[in-house]
Amino acid sequence: MKKLVVIVVVLAILTQANFAGARYELETVAADLDIPWSMVWLPDGDILVSERSGEILRFRDGNMMARLTGVPQVHRKAQGGLLDLALHPDFTVNQYLYMSYSDKSGDGKGSNTAIARARLVGNALTDFEVIYKGAPNTTSGYHFGSRIVFDGTGHLFFSIGDRGKRDVNPQDPGRDGGKIYRLHDDGTVPDDNPFADSPGGAVPAIYSLGHRNPQGMAVNPLTGDVWTHEHGPRGGDEVNIIKAGANYGWPILSYGINYSGTKFAEGTERKGYESPIWRWVPSIAPSGLTFVTSDKYPDWQGHLLVGALKDEKLVLCHVNGEGITSTETVLDGIGRVRDVRQGPDGFVYIAVDDLGIQRIRPAS
Repeated sequence: MKKLVVIVVVLAILTQANFAGARYELETVAADLDIPWSMVWLPDGDILVSERSGEILRFRDGNMMARLTGVPQVHRKAQGGLLDLALHPDFTVNQYLYMSYSDKSGDGKGSNTAIARARLVGNALTDFEVIYKGAPNTTSGYHFGSRIVFDGTGHLFFSIGDRGKRDVNPQDPGRDGGKIYRLHDDGTVPDDNPFADSPGGAVPAIYSLGHRNPQGMAVNPLTGDVWTHEHGPRGGDEVNIIKAGANYGWPILSYGINYSGTKFAEGTERKGYESPIWRWVPSIAPSGLTFVTSDKYPDWQGHLLVGALKDEKLVLCHVNGEGITSTETVLDGIGRVRDVRQGPDGFVYIAVDDLGIQRIRPAS
């Protein structure tokens, strides 16, 4: 594991029109991390951070306090490992921590995405249970998806990417992969899920289909809608608003091309398929997103922040109702941004490969 000592890094003046003259600085709140995939805040202010290698670390005031025990064994391969974390909305009552990870159990060689929950008692996970497991396993190490959100009405949403099988999984409602799913918090399927009573063997937990690899998910605080973004191949990264039973087109429709430079999609739009509300061509490799509600960032308030892996930056998406009108880079050259969250203190936090967890503050 790389050791990196960073206390405060002052950012350059943001040059875009809406941020001219504004200064921010980064403050390290968790260092000595390799690939920090996700972060959540406990009621006492401690931060839990998942490392893709398979550990959940507990930080307090910049110090690593504990490595949680009872964490499931993960199949770490390429993009696989221990991925997202989410607290149950009633965590103070039930102590449930949810997690996504690549799991080797079940049929077939390799692994697939699992969603599990456990009670956090002290620094130990107890009463561990898997509430959903994608099937079958595959030896592909790509496109696990894995973001988790609660919608505020008792539903748990999560994503599973196409697992590198774009011509098989995303368009087949009878197969896992390339989907957004909706469950109750205990893993049971809501009666009003679009495929709950569908004949023909459709997976009842599926909420929408035709996705590539959604690695960002957040609930719009004004509308309650679930917003996601997903990776395209060479271009065609998308932001989507998720609708029950909707088909988002992958791989029939896409703004991307094969990595070899050849085309594969039949087009970009078609009746009966949902079009993205925003797209990036070329790709920025989005990962993590959050709606900014805090008054600590007046020019960001009400808009969407998106991290970028390949482009190593933080992007502000200007939101207007159910659309995005424009985007701008507000932080560049920081490294591979893995997750973006607004903390309970109102500050924005980013998880960056090899750099750890950084808090964005107005410069003093």
